[in-house]
Amino acid sequence: MADSLTNPSEKTGLPPGTLVHVGPAPTTAGRVTLYRYTADQFETFPVIGLDDILRHRGQGASLWVHCEGLDMIDLIEAIGRHFNVHPLVLEDILNTHQRPKFEEFDDYLFAVVKVLRSGRALKVRHEQVSFLLFADVLFTFRETADDLFNAVKLRLSGAKGRIRTLGLDYLAYTILDTVVDNYFVLADTMEDAIETAESDLLHRAQPKTFAIIQLLRREMVLVRKAIAPLREMLLALQRSESPLIQERNLPYFRDVFDHTLRVIDTTDSLRDLLNGMLDIYLSSVSNRMNEIMKVLTLFASIFIPLTFIAGVYGMNFDYMPELHWRWAYPALWIFFIALPVFLIYLFKRKKWL
Repeated sequence: MADSLTNPSEKTGLPPGTLVHVGPAPTTAGRVTLYRYTADQFETFPVIGLDDILRHRGQGASLWVHCEGLDMIDLIEAIGRHFNVHPLVLEDILNTHQRPKFEEFDDYLFAVVKVLRSGRALKVRHEQVSFLLFADVLFTFRETADDLFNAVKLRLSGAKGRIRTLGLDYLAYTILDTVVDNYFVLADTMEDAIETAESDLLHRAQPKTFAIIQLLRREMVLVRKAIAPLREMLLALQRSESPLIQERNLPYFRDVFDHTLRVIDTTDSLRDLLNGMLDIYLSSVSNRMNEIMKVLTLFASIFIPLTFIAGVYGMNFDYMPELHWRWAYPALWIFFIALPVFLIYLFKRKKWL
């Protein structure tokens, strides 16, 4: 069996709880780091195996085990076995196509959120972050290794602030807040792209503009799909009666919930704006076509009577009185010129031109 699958459909036929990574294939080797801290101390340790985690437990310190990369299936399986994590939870951690959710168990809490950041060519990069919160250990699982949570690590390493004293649930809040703050950054980036497309649309609607609008609409649908479930997830977290969520930290989770609602409202507004821009583009194309058809129709209206007259006098009959009239040819040219002038004057008076 492959260690990594691209699509969830490839897991068809495998038993529930089968641990296999589902998502983009890792480009670099994963790494695991353990952050051990108390109110007065902060230490960082690399993690190779489960023993590197267990040796730091039971010393009155809080542990944050941060896994960057999901190719370390053996370690994740060992963590699940030692901490009595349900196999389906481990399966959800490795399956990066999960929707944001919150699940409560007897001695731990499990949550999944989506990290969204702008990529190249207006594409949105999606990444899954999973949480396992125990009384003395917080596990976080990511797909890639980058600087997303550097600010959190910096706050932990500093001697000041409440992050060291308010428990692991506050640390989980801080990580979650960082994820939601990135939604605002993404929303600003998408809004700038939409404003640029709107300016192009108003000046001159082109097929390139239509392609950009369609791309932005598709990306906004995916963004909305990733963010919307976070609302019900945070509501479920706030209603939780688990002792792992301290009552004094609930206001912080409510603050993240308020930020999430703001982001959802912003994405809805941007999506409505894109739908309106698409309607404007289609109307613009239709109006341009109508203008072209109007001009062609007016030209046809001018030349149809001229063509008729030319056709009549182009027939080969012997007895056509006008053919033997001395001024017939000049009179016909005068008529040819006067008729279009009169029709153009009539069209302008009726504001058809």
